[in-house]
Amino acid sequence: MKTLNALIGKSLRYSATAVALIISAVLTAQEVDYNLVNGVIKDAKTKERVVFATISVPGTTIGTVANADGEFTLKVPKTVKSNVFEITHLGYQNTQFPIVNGTSGKDKVYLIEPSSLEIQSVVIRPMDARTILEGALKNIDKNYSDKPVSFTAFYRESIKQRREYISIAEAVAEIYKAPYRYTLETDKVKIVKGRRGENVKKADTLMVKMQGGPHVSLYLDVIKNPELILTREDLPYYNYEVVDVVKIDNEANYVISFTPNTKLEYPLYQGKLYINTENLAITMAEFSIDLSEPEKVAQIFVRKKPAGLIFEPISTNYLVTYKKVNDKYHVNYMRSEVKFRADWRKRIFKTNYTIMSEMAITERNFDNVNKITFKESFKPNLILADRVNEYFDENYWGSYNTIEPDESIQSAISKFNKRFRKQ
Repeated sequence: MKTLNALIGKSLRYSATAVALIISAVLTAQEVDYNLVNGVIKDAKTKERVVFATISVPGTTIGTVANADGEFTLKVPKTVKSNVFEITHLGYQNTQFPIVNGTSGKDKVYLIEPSSLEIQSVVIRPMDARTILEGALKNIDKNYSDKPVSFTAFYRESIKQRREYISIAEAVAEIYKAPYRYTLETDKVKIVKGRRGENVKKADTLMVKMQGGPHVSLYLDVIKNPELILTREDLPYYNYEVVDVVKIDNEANYVISFTPNTKLEYPLYQGKLYINTENLAITMAEFSIDLSEPEKVAQIFVRKKPAGLIFEPISTNYLVTYKKVNDKYHVNYMRSEVKFRADWRKRIFKTNYTIMSEMAITERNFDNVNKITFKESFKPNLILADRVNEYFDENYWGSYNTIEPDESIQSAISKFNKRFRKQ
């Protein structure tokens, strides 16, 4: 229950001074051996953008996730025989589109149709919400991988002061994911490639750093990390209710809301769980920390801060999705966003900060999976932004799939680039 809070709490490191950067850049030309597909995903009826949709190539382990503006870029190796890619999203029909031989423009629009759920096809279970959830917990061994898997993932973290980005770090990571009967500590992360940019502030401005890198995202895997919201011991502390039935990946899912019904020495959560009506697999979870007692939340997050600083939590939002591959579910996308206010005693101003991290699984390997050694793994106490290169270039990632930066992040990257060129 306390694991994510403790980890994210450790991830907030404070310093009252800014440190000058020494910028260096090295770029290696790479041969383009893939087809590039990009564009924006929109609702076919409303024409509104559909965010965080999953994009994948059927019959392969290749995929990515759309950004907060509904935009995406998918790199498909030319050796792949499939000539289509598929877009899936909660409440929409799975839709396939042709893979264009070459590069399609970013103004290309891909329309997906909302799905209409046929009630007669839904298995109605004579159970209440908590009973459904207990069934889902009982079926974890059956629904989730019982073998080790190797993932390639794209990870991004960013820190904003008010509306301005002050730090962005990105990385391609290799992940060793142990079977779900093992604990989270057996999972390992190795950084394959990374970069960062920082907008150094004046010396009297608070500097915020994020500790843990991709490990923050791994802790959102609520199946592997049930202490977060799924321990049987914590079930009595929540009220559960079936609030809807929706389609995910063309299959019906119960939507179960949960809210705290008591007060404990640590904060509880509130949110929604999405559970497949047929096999009772948990396919998605979106949740946040209950902020009704902000003092308790502040004690969890803050480990070290300058004297005179008051930490005021504003909001937290977490999202994790799972994708079924070969009849087993695997973690697919994880996103975390924490907003807080820094209030300095004896000063007239308050400053808001937003810390965001997201990780998308872009490729999966089920055969000949090798463990990542302790020596080469990225440790949870490390700071990604302190350990990666310091430049941005649109060709930097080569054939690796990434999450397209949304408009605000892209603007920040452009600013970083201009400053780097000047230096």
